[in-house]
Order: sequence, then C-alpha cells, then structure tokens
Amino acid sequence: MAYLFHCPQMAPLAEKIAAALPDVAREEIQWREFVDGFPNLEICRAKRLRNQPVFFLASFDTPAEIFKQLAVIYELPRLSIRSLCVMLPFYPTGTMERVEREGQIATASTLARMLSATPISKSGPLQIVIYDIHALQERFYFDNTVIPRLETAIPLLKRRIADMPNVAVVFPDQGAWKRFGSLFSHYPMVVCHKVREGDRREVRIKEGDPSGRHAIIIDDLVMTGGTLRECRNALVDAGAADVSAYVTHGVFPAKSWRHFVGQGWRHFWLTDSCPLTAAALQGQPPFEVLCLADALVEILAEETVPSPLEGP
Repeated sequence: MAYLFHCPQMAPLAEKIAAALPDVAREEIQWREFVDGFPNLEICRAKRLRNQPVFFLASFDTPAEIFKQLAVIYELPRLSIRSLCVMLPFYPTGTMERVEREGQIATASTLARMLSATPISKSGPLQIVIYDIHALQERFYFDNTVIPRLETAIPLLKRRIADMPNVAVVFPDQGAWKRFGSLFSHYPMVVCHKVREGDRREVRIKEGDPSGRHAIIIDDLVMTGGTLRECRNALVDAGAADVSAYVTHGVFPAKSWRHFVGQGWRHFWLTDSCPLTAAALQGQPPFEVLCLADALVEILAEETVPSPLEGP
C-alpha cells in the first residue's frame, strides 16, 4: 500500500488521484495553528507508514505555506517510510534563477537547498516532481540528496487542440521556442521577440505568418500577462483570425487574470498547478483549466510498482 498526503489547497486534485488508484490511500494531516499563528501540525496514523512508499502533493503558492509544508516533508522520512516523492507541480521561485549584480539573491537556488535538506528515506533520496520548471538548469541547484523529475504538461494541451483546424503555434520569445518548439513540430510556428524603443517595450513577430490562422501562444507561466497581451496585439495586427493562449502555471498575482476577461481571447488554457487560481477561474471565460490528475496518476502508478529486488 502507498500513502498520499497533501496540503489543503491540493485536496481536490488529491481526491481525483486517490479515486483512480485503489492501491493508494489518501491520508490526513492536521493543519492547525497555535495562538501565536505558528503551525501546529500532526501526521495522522503515522505508524502505518513504516516501510511504505509515501507521496506528498504540495503547493508553495504563498511564502507562508512553504514553512508548514517543509515541516511535513522533513518529518515523513523520520517515520521509517520506504520512499518519499514530493509532487510540487509549480516551482514558485523559478523566475528568480540568476543574478545580474552583486547582492541579488537567486531564490530558486535557496528553495532547492531547503528541499535538499530533506532526510533520506530507507530506499534513498527524495524525488521531487515539477512541471515545466521555468529554467531547465534549475535541476542542478538541488543537492545529490534530491532527484528532480522534470515533467511537462504540454501533452494536456496537445490533446485539447488535436482536432482544432487551422492552428498556428506561437512562442512569445526565443526561450519559449527553444523550450517547447520540438513538441509542436507538426504545426506551423510563429516566433516573436521583445523590442525596446527607449523606455517602451513591445512584442513583434520575428518569423512565421499567423495570417488567417487560430494562433495559440505557448509559455510556461503567466504573472500579470503583459507579454501575452502584447503578443496578441502583434498577432491581430498580422491578420490572425483568432488568438488563444496556454500556460502551465497561471500565477496571476493580485487577480491579474481580470485583464484577459472580455478582451477577445478565444481560449486561455492553464493547469491546476496553482490551485487557488485554478479554483477562481473554473468556468470563467475565456479560461479553461486542464487537470493534472491523470498525469500524476501515471507517475504514482509507476512509482508504486515494486522492483523485482524489493519483492511485494
């Protein structure tokens, strides 16, 4: 038997995963607080976890959540579990992965060091599953005590648009094209780039022709969405018949998703990697949430099959 824990925000996703896997039991954590606001946590029925594989579905959606969930992640290996896999679909500090001047802090590396402090389980290091991390080199920020498993949610989008006619795939910059271009080799492609004119920045089409096509902009994440909106303007000016967008991670701080409502977008797809945002956008046009449950079920099913050396 394998055991699945989750933070409160991930309860809907955890429920779908557990329902699809009869050999995975969804377990409970008491997420309480003391009167001073600090966490008062308890992993329920801890003794039954001994020598069993354990999964933790995490969401570091706000800084305050990181401490509580790290406390749980650090404690689980101390309960004599066989293995620990943390599923953290969105790596929240990924956009701060490098520094340009002395004194700046690459917090993507800081978070990696914090996760690397997780004790080793009986069968070895912590495995952490991340979808569409902002910069692939961030895997090297983790110590050897962590095995980062980098996945992509692009197959969810490809299934969704498979039957749509006259599609052109658009990348808002060279980085997105290098990252995702090979996954869309059967589609016409448009690559954009950002141009600065004085203090003003705009997005222009560098190569490809969206004229008369349903142009779908692809990127790993969206914050306020300024680049996506500028990209859409360039596509419309170039004659695109419709414009849609896909991002794996809809962060949208301060409800900035409102800039996309009623603004002529055909579709805006995102996953439920940021659960609070996904819940707010469920059923809100033009947004459509693509659920990660089936993809995570495949990972759990794969990880819970015992190797021939381990036995049942």
